[in-house]
Amino acid sequence: MVFTPAVDRLIQAFRCLPGVGPRSAQRMVFHLLERDREGGAELARALGALDSVGHCKRCRLFTEAELCAICADQRRDAKLICIVESPADVLAVESAASYGGRYFVLMGKLSPLDGIGPDELGLDALDAILAEGSAEELILATSATVEGEATAHYLAGLAQRHGVTVSRIAQGVPRGGELEFIDGGTLGQAIADRKRV
Repeated sequence: MVFTPAVDRLIQAFRCLPGVGPRSAQRMVFHLLERDREGGAELARALGALDSVGHCKRCRLFTEAELCAICADQRRDAKLICIVESPADVLAVESAASYGGRYFVLMGKLSPLDGIGPDELGLDALDAILAEGSAEELILATSATVEGEATAHYLAGLAQRHGVTVSRIAQGVPRGGELEFIDGGTLGQAIADRKRV
């Protein structure tokens, strides 16, 4: 069936989301058009505000300011830096409510086959942070995938060149699992039981 260009464009726009195929996108669009036009309008306003969201200049987390709320919080322990792969991982660690340090968000993991190397992960910025000398421990909270382990190994070498202690979150996180899908209790225990690399 052929829809109007505006409806077709909206269906195609929803398909950019992970896991959303043509039928799911079509159902979402029809729901907004048939039952929740105000929700659709709010969604459009929120999407329009995405231009104001950038990256924290220190940790690379999403923010609308120069520094994110975590980096700007003077109560956070600047001696601890937890390295995570994505903003969703920051939320997962924060939900455990057992970590009071800062973060560095890689926005991915090393994957030479996909063309993702140290430059794509912003490791020059992490190197500069470590060179400042305030960090005493780097907590590696990358996933337990092959790429996550390779990234952790690379980061351990970087930290050790600066004389920074390196630890890895404890293995309570299932092998091959992603942090954003781990419950807060398991993740909290994994951080509490981290081990030196």
